[in-house]
Amino acid sequence: MLYRDVKDLLEKTSSAIRVSKEGVTIEDKARLKAKVIDELVYNLCLNENQAVKDASRWIIWGAAAELGIYPSSIQGLYEAKGKDKYSQITVPAVNIRGLTYDVARALIRTAMKLKSLNFVFEIARSEIGYTFQRPAEYAAICLGAAIKEGFSGPLFILGDHFQLKAKNYAADAAKEIDSAKELIREAIEGGFYNIDIDSSTLVDLDKKTLNEQQWNNYDVTAKLTSFIREIQPKDITVSVGGEIGEVGGKNTTPEEFRAFMEGYKKELNKNGKGSKGISKISIQTGTAHGGVVLPDGSIAKVSLDFDVLRKVSEIARHEYGLAGTVQHGASTLPDDAFHHFPQTETAEVHLATGFQNIVYESRYFPRDLRDKIYAWLKENCSADRKEGMSDEQFIYKTRKKGFGPFKKELMSLPEDVRNNIGKELEEKFTFIFQKLNAADTEALTRRYVKPVTIKKACPEGLIKAL
Repeated sequence: MLYRDVKDLLEKTSSAIRVSKEGVTIEDKARLKAKVIDELVYNLCLNENQAVKDASRWIIWGAAAELGIYPSSIQGLYEAKGKDKYSQITVPAVNIRGLTYDVARALIRTAMKLKSLNFVFEIARSEIGYTFQRPAEYAAICLGAAIKEGFSGPLFILGDHFQLKAKNYAADAAKEIDSAKELIREAIEGGFYNIDIDSSTLVDLDKKTLNEQQWNNYDVTAKLTSFIREIQPKDITVSVGGEIGEVGGKNTTPEEFRAFMEGYKKELNKNGKGSKGISKISIQTGTAHGGVVLPDGSIAKVSLDFDVLRKVSEIARHEYGLAGTVQHGASTLPDDAFHHFPQTETAEVHLATGFQNIVYESRYFPRDLRDKIYAWLKENCSADRKEGMSDEQFIYKTRKKGFGPFKKELMSLPEDVRNNIGKELEEKFTFIFQKLNAADTEALTRRYVKPVTIKKACPEGLIKAL
C-alpha cells in the first residue's frame, strides 16, 4: 500500500502509533508488527512522495527507539578484543543488495534464535549506487526488520568499502577525498556508526619501500578518520576500519601492515591531535569479491592464507590494540573454511554474494521475474561483458545490478515467496553464525556496547501534516 501523502500515512498508522513532532508513541505493538511496519518500510523505499519517504523513515527510527532498538558502534566490543578480553569469536557482516527487508529479517531471526548480538548489516559504496539504497534508507529498513521480528538491543550498521578511485585521486586528490567525506557524512547522519575506509586502491607497489607504497593509503585513511571524529554524534565513537590489501590482489604481509600502521599513527596525530584510530584492518589473503567464476558459472576453489590472518591479527591486537583482521569475499568459500576464522582470531568476516546467490537460485524465486532481470542485464550491462566471458559468467558477475532496477518487483513478491526465501537464508545464516562462534554472545556484547539514543529532527513535511 502506497500512502497518498503524509496525512494519509498518519491516518493509516494511527491504530498502532501516535506521532508528534517530539517523537513516536506505540499504542498497539502487535498491530505495528503485524502490518504497519511493513507498510512503512514499503513506502520508505517505493513512495515517490519525498515527504512520505522522510516521514516513514523518521517514524521507523522513533518506533525503534521506543522498543529499545538503536543503531550503534561496535567500537567497545572491538576494543575489548584488542585487549584480549575475549577470543575465538568472529563477527559476521552481511551486505544486503536486494530483498533487503526480508533478508534483514532472516538475519535478525537467526541472531535471536542463537542469542547473538555481534552481527553487522553493511552496504558498500558501489552497492549503494546500483541497488538504489541510500544510507538513511538502508539503516531504516534494518530498523524496520528489527521491529518486525521483536528484536531489541544494538544494531551495527556499516558503510563497507567507502573507497577512493586511484584514477580520480591522481587527477584531483582533494576532490576525491571530499567525495568520500560527503558519503561518510551522509552515512553517519543516516545511522551508520561503523565506517570502513578503503584507500587500499591508492597503494603503489612500484615504489621502492613499504612506507612509500602505503603512503597515500595511510595518509588518506588518517585524514578521513579525523573527519569522522569531527562529525560523529555525541557519546558515540564510530568504529573505523582500514584496508591495506585490495581484495583480489596481492596477499598482505605483516611487514606491509606495520608500515601502514606506523605511518597511519603519525599522520593521525598530525591531523586529529591524538584522536582514536581504526579498530580493525582488512587484508588480502587469496579471495575475490563474489569468487572466481568459471565458464559454466561455478565458483573456482581458492586457497586462503589463514596463516596471514593469524599473524596479522596477533600483531594488530598486541602491538596496536586493534580487534584484528577483516576477511572480505568469504560468502562463496566452501563450508569447511569458516571454522578457521575464529581459530585465527579474525575479527570480522564480510559476506555478500553467497546470499545473493541463494535469493536468485531459490526454487521459490519466480522464474519469469528472474528471466526478465537476466534479459535486462544482457541489454543494459553489456559493457561489463569481458572478452571470452560465457553467458553464465556474465550473469553471475552482473546480476547484483538487477536489484536496483527491479526493486519494486522484488518488494512486491507474494509474502509466501519472500518468507520461503527467508527460511533458506536463515539456514545458511545459522550455519555461519555457529562456525564463527557468533552464537551466545548477547551478554558479551551488552557488556561492552552501551545504548546511546540519537534523536532525529522531525521532517518538515511531517510537522506540516500534524
